[in-house]
Amino acid sequence: MMPEIVAPLHSLPEHREAIARLLDAYNDVRSGIPDPIAPLALLLREPGSELIVGGLWGVSYWRWMFVDQLFVPEAHRGQGLGTALLKQAETKARERRCIGVWLLSFSFQAPQFYLRQGYKPFGNIEDYPPGHSCTYFVKRLAANPI
Repeated sequence: MMPEIVAPLHSLPEHREAIARLLDAYNDVRSGIPDPIAPLALLLREPGSELIVGGLWGVSYWRWMFVDQLFVPEAHRGQGLGTALLKQAETKARERRCIGVWLLSFSFQAPQFYLRQGYKPFGNIEDYPPGHSCTYFVKRLAANPI
């Protein structure tokens, strides 16, 4: 019997998780590289508080680290926090035996920052969002620096 296509009224995290679980299992078998997905959270907190004001969220899989989100509050930019977060993520990636790190940045975010950190563009989408662009960046990590 053919599965039916259903569009739920509300898209829920468990819907995504169900699809991701199936796709990950398929990918692991086909790639021949079963590798657990390992999330990474590096948090910026106000001193003496549990309040998260920024940080980095990433995930390693198949020996690559993907930096999904990196945010430093405007009041704290230019103080080296973004560089410190990215360097710590790269250190974690090396510890996890990753080959490299990849990420994306919109033209109104920080593409120049990533270039200064040694990341190279490998793809671009113009007008995403309209009037802006999205650039994909990659940085290969040195073999055995730790």
